[in-house]
Amino acid sequence: MSLARRIVAEGLGTLLLLAVVVGSGVMGARLAGGNDAIALLGNTLSTGAGLVVLIHMFGPISGAHFNPAVTLATVLRRELGPVDAFGYIAAQIIGAVLGVWLAHAMFALPMLQISAHTRGGWAQGLAELVATFGLLGTILAVSKHRREFTAVAVGLYITSAYWFTASTSFANPAVTLARGLTDTFAGIAPASIPMFIAGQLGGALAALAVFGWLLAEDHA
Repeated sequence: MSLARRIVAEGLGTLLLLAVVVGSGVMGARLAGGNDAIALLGNTLSTGAGLVVLIHMFGPISGAHFNPAVTLATVLRRELGPVDAFGYIAAQIIGAVLGVWLAHAMFALPMLQISAHTRGGWAQGLAELVATFGLLGTILAVSKHRREFTAVAVGLYITSAYWFTASTSFANPAVTLARGLTDTFAGIAPASIPMFIAGQLGGALAALAVFGWLLAEDHA
């Protein structure tokens, strides 16, 4: 598959992912009548289901990373070259921003926004480390032993992690940056973004180390 097609697939897939995340957050908040638990449940189910479909759609083209942390992992595992990775990450970030704007347009919201939803503190960073560690572990382990189940496993993991992590499992630097541009249910204040991304990158590197060892073949 040509690099151009793979980059477009990453951008389009990430765009649709953010439209799902932000759009379902807006819809959930509107219908929940102020009940954040119900709003989060709607956001969770839509995101998990959407991920499964998007990975099946774009996986055969680009691998369906939609996530700079996943792309970084493939580079460190020597499965993707630096030039290709740069194109992937640029497409992911651009696609994520466009996905936020698309969600705003669908719900007749102001296009340009900055989130005021503060998600601060070391506990949030730890939660993102755990969320991203689990996501990368899911991808690495399941793709090795049950590759055909990877899309479902990722969707199920994110569905669970929305609820068991204090941060509601962003687990994705491109998603985090883009969600700083929406003052809706899914938003994150720009001041909170560095802690989230630090946790995400730390979780990705930890997962590479731990699962690289766990999944290594034993040699006599």
